[in-house]
Amino acid sequence: MKIDIIDYETCSAAGLNLKALRTSLKHHDSGLIKNNLPGSDLDTWIGIVEQLSDVNDLGRWQSRNNALAALGYEQGSIRQTVSAVITQYGAARVGLIMGSSTSSIDRTETAYTKLDESGQLTEEFKQPLVHNPHAPSLFMAHLTGITGPSLTINTACSSSAKVFATGARWLESGIVDAVLVGGVDTLCLSVLHGFNSLQLLSPNPCKPFDQHRDGINLGEASGFAVLQRSGENSNSSGISLTGYGESSDAYHMSHPHPDGLGARLSMTQALEQAKRQAAEIDYINLHGTSSRANDLIEGQLISELFPATTQCSSTKAWMGHTLGAAGITEAIIAMDTLNTNIIPGSKNLETLDEALSLSIKATDQHKVCQHVMTNSFGFGGNNCTLLFSRSE
Repeated sequence: MKIDIIDYETCSAAGLNLKALRTSLKHHDSGLIKNNLPGSDLDTWIGIVEQLSDVNDLGRWQSRNNALAALGYEQGSIRQTVSAVITQYGAARVGLIMGSSTSSIDRTETAYTKLDESGQLTEEFKQPLVHNPHAPSLFMAHLTGITGPSLTINTACSSSAKVFATGARWLESGIVDAVLVGGVDTLCLSVLHGFNSLQLLSPNPCKPFDQHRDGINLGEASGFAVLQRSGENSNSSGISLTGYGESSDAYHMSHPHPDGLGARLSMTQALEQAKRQAAEIDYINLHGTSSRANDLIEGQLISELFPATTQCSSTKAWMGHTLGAAGITEAIIAMDTLNTNIIPGSKNLETLDEALSLSIKATDQHKVCQHVMTNSFGFGGNNCTLLFSRSE
């Protein structure tokens, strides 16, 4: 069963919305800046969404993560599209699936710095629905009025790619008639200093797949898409989710499997489900974090599984690695090539890693694509590959 993408929207340091992101990609304008996160003196670059300061106080739902989700939900026509499917099917027949890695840990961090004299939370921070791994979906259900089943997926950096796969299964099984899928993650000290403790941060703007790459940059983002069963709508974007693959190799808490076994499985599953050969894929948006190990293993896998002519790129140099929001951010970038006919280049790429041989360029390419893929590989070997096609 094919799943139609009805609407999609993204919000990151590279652009407040999809329109702005398209402009940033076209002009190769990165949203990365030198780290200015309050309380952090780490020498690195980050992708921060400056417009978050304009979001109104959310009251009992207050957190940076929820604010970014709210900001993203106001972009484009997502709010109107969700309202329309609620009107059509009823709020209980619309599902909600969010991906996140940190949920609202930013708020929990702040709460611990403002404990009262007895070491207890002050009234302002007594927010059980916010200090909660399920916070993104709880908040979005409140914001949207969706009363159907809801789920928050936390599989590290593949979280908001997996929302598409779960949403597709819900639709295929008839649990719901439409699904709002999304992802949101925000920068906070736990994230930034946690990755620093793993010696993964770069003091420079990241250079995915470059011979001289020296680490990753972190960012924040939110993104949403509305899914329905194919043929049950009159306002499809012209894009369908035709295949997905999921795996968990559980090789190591933070290091990918040296042979990329789980990543290979997720890609081959997506191809098999879509009934496509590797040679039919026109573009792959790579996970490409700019870490030495991740890029090498993913790049070698691509060379083994796909023809040398398959076009690839990593887009993390525009907004940084947005962790739990990376999956949907890059899924949107990949699927949007089916509408723009422009394959984004791999920004900051100067010299391809000498151990790799794949078709990846720093410059954009104009091509009418029929089938595109995106990879999201998370800590713990949590992998997801999505395959999108032009609707027939």
